[in-house]
Amino acid sequence: MLTNPASGHGNAPHATEKATARLQQRGVDVVGIVGTDAEHARRLLCEALDRGTDALVVVGGDGVIADALQALAGTDIPLGIVPAGTGNDHAREYQIPTKDPAAAADVVADGYTETVDLGRIRARNGVVKWFGTVAATGFDSLVSDRTNRMRWPRGRMRYNLAILAELSQLRLLPFRLAFDGGDEIVTDLTLAAFGNTRSYGGGMMICPNADHADGKLDITMIHSASRARLIRLFPTVYKGTHVNLDEVTTARAVSVEVDSPGINAYADGDFACALPAEISAVPRALQILRPTPRPD
Repeated sequence: MLTNPASGHGNAPHATEKATARLQQRGVDVVGIVGTDAEHARRLLCEALDRGTDALVVVGGDGVIADALQALAGTDIPLGIVPAGTGNDHAREYQIPTKDPAAAADVVADGYTETVDLGRIRARNGVVKWFGTVAATGFDSLVSDRTNRMRWPRGRMRYNLAILAELSQLRLLPFRLAFDGGDEIVTDLTLAAFGNTRSYGGGMMICPNADHADGKLDITMIHSASRARLIRLFPTVYKGTHVNLDEVTTARAVSVEVDSPGINAYADGDFACALPAEISAVPRALQILRPTPRPD
């Protein structure tokens, strides 16, 4: 069981206690992993996986889940999730209880697994980053860049202030895209999002029709330089109805070559790489523990 103590404003250790107690009640042996920092946790995780385990359970948010995916992608070791973050988009996608660590632990103990896709980002320098939810480029990634540069305030308010600052400088960005090895498309966009699953940012349904087991990415492209229109569009993203607006186009592809000068790609909320990059869906790359088997 890998825990990020900082997840959910420090709520993760309490969630770990509850989940561990329930798993032990269910007859499951639990070995805890808590690193002194992210790099130490990754090293401990790799050592634990090398020794062998029936499953890896992550207690925390989408960021620590993303760390686990780098080690689990392409293996037959299933991922269990005890949500304890602020966004919990992985848990939302797979219908894992987000408010009850003991109930999430029951999902693990029940042992139902689904084989799902992962997204993969390959940077020009060859570095590979796996992701489970959505990769973001453009306005969203500029907001993340700014948030990471800010030291005040803490928590969600820092992100909200970064959004306001980027809105004040809103502009269309030059993108080059090629879907599945096809001809290059040159266009100006506010943002492009590449979804293995439907939501990011704590429930924003940026790719509402994405299917985590269809072997493809859903791509949502917004092209509006109007602050007023973007602000009006924002609430519709939580319902997924933004894809019906004139300012939004969608596509579906196995692989996308994407470039925009000076823009970074973020995935599962964390920095992935500077563009250009290849973003692709990798079928059947992960086993995940979820409440019920996915119907065929």
